[in-house]
Amino acid sequence: MATAKKSPATKTAAPAKTAPKKVAAKAAPAKKPAAAPVALKPIKTTFNKTTLLAHLVETTGQEPKAVKAVLGALEATLLASINKKGAGEFSWPGVVKVTALQVPAKKARKGIDPFTKQERTFAAKPASVKVKARFFKKVKDAAL
Repeated sequence: MATAKKSPATKTAAPAKTAPKKVAAKAAPAKKPAAAPVALKPIKTTFNKTTLLAHLVETTGQEPKAVKAVLGALEATLLASINKKGAGEFSWPGVVKVTALQVPAKKARKGIDPFTKQERTFAAKPASVKVKARFFKKVKDAAL
């Protein structure tokens, strides 16, 4: 096996360093990261699943299949997150936070009815789950 010898041209000294060139002050502005399109004018119609899909296809320019897949994945993620064995909460950043609150069972008890002022027995209640949605400031301000 013969080893390839490097030619003397590749071993030449590096060129002398030069001062970095100054960049013009008004270079092309830095591009902002692509954000979701924001509806500037109010939408006067209420959406069902089909019309929401059509609106998103029109707004984003994506194929209906892709938009449908994203909506399906978002729904599945929400359901898996608030599932009994899941995290118990789902957050859509900037829009809504959905939490599942476990309400413990309550035993039957005796007490005074606040309306009739007579003593009565209040029935027992089984354990249950409350689902609460907390909307963020951006959504609340849009409703004003």
